[in-house]
Amino acid sequence: MAAKVLHIGDEDFDKTIKSHGLVLVDFYAEWCGPCRMIAPMIEQIAEELANKVAIAKVDVDKSPGSASKFGISSIPALLIFSKGKLVDRMVGAYSKGVIVDRLKKFF
Repeated sequence: MAAKVLHIGDEDFDKTIKSHGLVLVDFYAEWCGPCRMIAPMIEQIAEELANKVAIAKVDVDKSPGSASKFGISSIPALLIFSKGKLVDRMVGAYSKGVIVDRLKKFF
């Protein structure tokens, strides 16, 4: 399942966002409990919506530039990009249903 999740960093962030129509980016850290809690849901969403949305994860400790660029000060932070532009953001551990509903607005 996890193979469908793209792990990106500062060096390939912009290219990845621009090369997919709709992208959900999960800003996380290994030490973050809520991040670990939602990780299985993010993988499920990647599997279930593979033909509609690309799912990417950014480790804020390894890619501080991307986190800073989007003002990430709390994690998990889920940003939705459509056609390369930021269209929505969620900060905190949301349920799978809430995340999917927010994504569906952009299908």
